[in-house]
Amino acid sequence: MITPDQFRTVPCPSYSEIRLSVCRPSTIAKQIDACQPCAIHIATEGPLGWMARRHCLKTETPFTTSFHTRFPEYIHARWRVPVSLSYGTLRRFHNPASAIMVATQTIENDLKERGFDNIRRWSRGVDTELFHPRPKNFYAQPRPIMLYVGRLAVEKGVEDFLKLDLPGSKVLVGEGPQRTELEANYPDAHFVGAKVGEELAQHYAAADVFVFPSRTDTFGLVLIEALAAGVPVAAYPVPGPLDVIDRSGAGCLDEDLASAVRSALTIDPATCRAHAETFSWTASAEQFLGNLDVFC
Repeated sequence: MITPDQFRTVPCPSYSEIRLSVCRPSTIAKQIDACQPCAIHIATEGPLGWMARRHCLKTETPFTTSFHTRFPEYIHARWRVPVSLSYGTLRRFHNPASAIMVATQTIENDLKERGFDNIRRWSRGVDTELFHPRPKNFYAQPRPIMLYVGRLAVEKGVEDFLKLDLPGSKVLVGEGPQRTELEANYPDAHFVGAKVGEELAQHYAAADVFVFPSRTDTFGLVLIEALAAGVPVAAYPVPGPLDVIDRSGAGCLDEDLASAVRSALTIDPATCRAHAETFSWTASAEQFLGNLDVFC
């Protein structure tokens, strides 16, 4: 793997939590050539991805890519750059690939309409041993506990969650550029910072409903982590939640997010857990390997 931890990095403008690698294209080319790979997969459209793509095209080496993040919508939310312009850049990045891997049918349909080619499915997996139902005594706040896990950033729609006028408590796990502003504007909410591993799993399992206010995610791994913990999902009917929840009965999707929360609170935790178990890491790995047949 060639990853940012091997190079000097600088913070992404307006989003310091994301680090951008600084290195020469020739350095990446030498690293690729040194390992003589049978297959090359470019995971993101960051500096390393562009350098790897450049080398592959220069040497006429096939490669695959994956589309994880709707950067055009994120950029538009921050700087009002036209979405069509950003998608044009991403189309230029991905279309030379032998296969573009996406997590859901909804995202595949959207990318096809935008002129992306050679799309294949690569779903996600969840660690069902770490994320599982547990006792609900982790929180001391009044119930029901409404939980958000993710970046605290404008493109995540966190304020839609915080504005909900519902009984109970709102708990937010995560960091991001909006945290200071949101804490000041919503003093009744509980901001606990970023959590990982066992502590994160405890937060999930202790909640009564998981609220996912984002309209821009391509999948939403946090959705299946919450479901694995036996926690129902409340979200908008948009790509990501539509693909993960759909008709499973493990959550409620509604343009009225408050209504979605109220309905989700009536869902049996066992239904959520059973649906999460359909997202195995084995199936995800087999899909990825199958998509590499373009190199055979």
